Amino acid sequence: MIRQVKHMGQADSTSIGPTSGADVRQGAAGEFGSVECNDVESGRATDTDTTPREAAATPIRVAVVDDHEMFRAGVIATLQPYFHIVGQAADVEGSIAMIADIRPDVVLLDVHVPGGEGGGGAEILAKSQPLSPASAFLALSVSDSPQDVGSVIRAGARGYVTKTITGDDLISSIKQVHEGYAVFSPKLAGFVLSAFQGAPMDEAGGARGRDEELDLLSGREQEVMRLIARGYTYKEVAAELFISIKTVETHMSNVLRKLQLSNRTELTRWAADRRIV
Repeated sequence: MIRQVKHMGQADSTSIGPTSGADVRQGAAGEFGSVECNDVESGRATDTDTTPREAAATPIRVAVVDDHEMFRAGVIATLQPYFHIVGQAADVEGSIAMIADIRPDVVLLDVHVPGGEGGGGAEILAKSQPLSPASAFLALSVSDSPQDVGSVIRAGARGYVTKTITGDDLISSIKQVHEGYAVFSPKLAGFVLSAFQGAPMDEAGGARGRDEELDLLSGREQEVMRLIARGYTYKEVAAELFISIKTVETHMSNVLRKLQLSNRTELTRWAADRRIV
């Protein structure tokens, strides 16, 4: 079944489901280091006997993973009136530790997170799911590339929405993911079938080979590259990604050097030829 989530007359996200998920919470094994948690709750989830009425009244326990402190704080402020925010983290290691310790109902997960082995959100998913199998993961990213969508969906995310989503739609998406539905931003829905089938995709949703040049760029460099190729100014890129203009300039310099391009005009043509913008 496919449902459209609508606000103010517009369809803003697509849900597919419900999907199957684990119902038993398991404890974390071993020592994971420090955990950054919201002060609302830092305790461990436990299984308790509740009546259906009590269970329905229990707020959804949400954790937020994002390496941009200001954006993370804004998301938490938006969600806090509606959910129980139980934890937050900014890197791969901290995220895995937090999820294993707190075992949230839903993890709101950025795709490009530093640390670990460089796998970002997909690495967090792969390593934390065995430690918290009942947690549902919803990716929230500035990136709308098929590669990023495919990597986290294949790793086990139950949905993927972009950071252009409204607060109301994000709240609805979290609730639907918790209920077992798969939720995607409308622009990404065309990629989803190929992602579940495990095939690399192009922008049209078709299978394509691995791009060795694109793979030279880090996740953050790819984000900067796509925005610049779309015509964003350095200032606009900085605002979109919550980084400084100087950092944008550094990433752009690295992109041009790695791709052996001279300027943003050549970069735009390079990206257009690969249909990745």
